[in-house]
Amino acid sequence: MDSDDTITEEVCREDDVGDGQLLEVMVAGYPVLLVRNRREFRALGSKCPHYGAPLSKGVLRGERLRCPWHGACFNIRTGDIEEYPALDCVSCFKVTVEDGKVFITAKKKVLTLPAVTEHRQCLGLRDLESSLRVKDTSRRCLLNRNTMLLLGGGVAALVCAETLRQEGFTGRIIMATNEKHVPYDKPKLSKEMNLKAEDVYLRKPEFLQARGIEFWTEKEAVSVDFQKQKVHFMDGSSQKYQQLLIATGSHSGSLKVPGADLQNICTLQTPEESSKIVELATGKNLVIVGASFIGMEVAAFLSDKAGSISVVEREEFPFQHALGPQVGGVAMKVTEAVLANGEKLPADVVVVGIGSAPNSAFLKGTSIARDDKGAILVNLHMQTNIPNVFAAGDVVAFPVALLDGESSSIHHQQVAEAHGHCAALNMLRRGKELHTVPYFWTTLLGKSIRYAGREGQRGEQRKSIPPAGSGVVNTPWLQRSPEAAQALDWLPW
Repeated sequence: MDSDDTITEEVCREDDVGDGQLLEVMVAGYPVLLVRNRREFRALGSKCPHYGAPLSKGVLRGERLRCPWHGACFNIRTGDIEEYPALDCVSCFKVTVEDGKVFITAKKKVLTLPAVTEHRQCLGLRDLESSLRVKDTSRRCLLNRNTMLLLGGGVAALVCAETLRQEGFTGRIIMATNEKHVPYDKPKLSKEMNLKAEDVYLRKPEFLQARGIEFWTEKEAVSVDFQKQKVHFMDGSSQKYQQLLIATGSHSGSLKVPGADLQNICTLQTPEESSKIVELATGKNLVIVGASFIGMEVAAFLSDKAGSISVVEREEFPFQHALGPQVGGVAMKVTEAVLANGEKLPADVVVVGIGSAPNSAFLKGTSIARDDKGAILVNLHMQTNIPNVFAAGDVVAFPVALLDGESSSIHHQQVAEAHGHCAALNMLRRGKELHTVPYFWTTLLGKSIRYAGREGQRGEQRKSIPPAGSGVVNTPWLQRSPEAAQALDWLPW
């Protein structure tokens, strides 16, 4: 039965959906995810807001639904995002059961949300189309004189800023970055190198403006006076703060060899550098130094564009440091056409992907605690050793639960977003501890590699498990679970 504002459709019979089952159904011509959990039915947007993965192929555990592609998690009662990398929630719809029939009701009247632009504008049928919901936020109130200063323009600072507004903070929020752009989807720089900068924006300027989030571009911090709670910038200006977040990210490692300063030696950090590499490498001889994620993704993307591609790596296999020889060996087979190398390699263009270092040099000489690589040390609340100063993202080393609390730097988008969320809550004195499982993904020539957790030492990697005929290789690290290691020994190989 429909009203002027809603549409109700029968989507299935009650007995069609078992407990814990995920079923994609159609409402008004749009797919909706129907979930049955402990005899209760829930209806959600069918696609993950991150990259549009079908949530019907996800995993349900309790009231948490995990995306099948990149591990984002959503609460099936509220649709709220509970684990990143997605930035937005999924839509929720009313479900009723009558006489054994299941009905879903959605609003069909377009209700415009104030100051939310473009495809994130509406509820109702527009929700059915987009599957996502942007969280409501507070707005700037000039009577609140508190300033949250966020150094950095990446996802850690972005999620921190949005979380502050979502949690009701009405004071001033400033994001200051040395880049030219609003926050963008950095993994796409090596995965989809033909995109323009605007194509990878996570939020447009209007989105930030609508929420009273000031965004300062080409504004590089050069020093911090922690006593006066003031940051000084390259252009000679300064800004005071009540709470400070340092989320300045990392920079690419540089070659320490003769000729490293020659032309056409490139690193990959910005949209401009991504476009430059594609332009220089098309039809040319490309040499990539480093066979981890950046290097291998660049090689895969340019495999049908460059004249030739050679990858130079000091380890035996690609990804060996991060994923070990079993997974690395599979990756080499997938991309062996682009891995040919010899004693002399013709090189018109060189791309360097040999790791990264934290952007923390501007803190040298201050009392903030850093490790021997320059990463800022934080606790599980993302607090530094300086009062009212927090840090997040690639620039930090944080206690990793999977390493028994040992501090480590993990340069993953999902981790950085979790840092930003946790930092925001603690800047508001909510007492929130970080709880996240690192998750990373890459795709090479149509083959996907995904891993969750934190890589172990060489001797801790036990076995590769290839399910028959699946083309999938599972490689567990078991240094924290001797029982699991023992159980694996009983599996048929």
